[in-house]
Amino acid sequence: MAAQGEIPSQLGRTAVVTGATSGLGYETALALAKAGAEVILTGRDDRKGQLVIETISREVIGAKISFEHLDLANLASIADFTQRIGARQSLELLINNAGVMALPRRQITADGFEMQFGTNHLGHFALTAHLMPLLRRASGARVVSLSSLAHRTGFIDFNDLQGARIYSAWKAYGQSKLACLMFALELQRRSDAAGGNLISNAAHPGFARTNLFTSGPGGLVSLASGFAAPLFGHSAADGARPILFAATSPEAKPGAYYGPGGFGELRGAPAKALVMPQARDAAAAARLWDVSGKLVGTSFE
Repeated sequence: MAAQGEIPSQLGRTAVVTGATSGLGYETALALAKAGAEVILTGRDDRKGQLVIETISREVIGAKISFEHLDLANLASIADFTQRIGARQSLELLINNAGVMALPRRQITADGFEMQFGTNHLGHFALTAHLMPLLRRASGARVVSLSSLAHRTGFIDFNDLQGARIYSAWKAYGQSKLACLMFALELQRRSDAAGGNLISNAAHPGFARTNLFTSGPGGLVSLASGFAAPLFGHSAADGARPILFAATSPEAKPGAYYGPGGFGELRGAPAKALVMPQARDAAAAARLWDVSGKLVGTSFE
């Protein structure tokens, strides 16, 4: 488990955690609730959401938590969610955690995007844009975007972003997670240029034992990961530690990337993570930003 002492008090702060009904999102939401934050959990399954509320409420007496339906593969759902919480005074933390991994067959979102790129990157891009007025009104707001070790082999195929011509499960996943990291770095660059005080950073969980493997690639990959996890991986709670560090630590830097500090960044205490050169390509990031804005019909202005 992530030690509670690692997280400063979050009293008076509000957090939105996407994909919070299981795995990393659940552990992140639980830790933030323990630290005193008001936490808005989001997910696609309302029944699971209510069960998580009940579970956290039993563990954290007096927890300030709620659940809101949010499907990041549906732009209308994102707009509905942000409209429902738009009356709030401010939002201090946005944890862009939800995701899908290495879907064996190409699937599309409600808006026609390839599912991994559409959910992992475009959905969070649109969500962050919609929530930016609340984040700008907060003091010291942070946006944490979830990337992956898979970003190291990813590249942005601007000629086939949606995998319509050639679909590969792992190519699409690597592209989506590279896009998440590039988005985090570009958001910080644009915030700095505009004179804002927003902190945008990114994190990855290493080799965390979550349901992504069982609900994603399947077959031999899931079987192999099951054997490897006890040797090289760690729990979802430990995988959430870099996320929580990026979201709450006074030592977390704007535009930084955090992951486990052990061998191969597979597990261990939070530390600076390796950022591949393609993720640092500012020209490509600006192009991806513009393309993403056009695709989702949402701007940050």
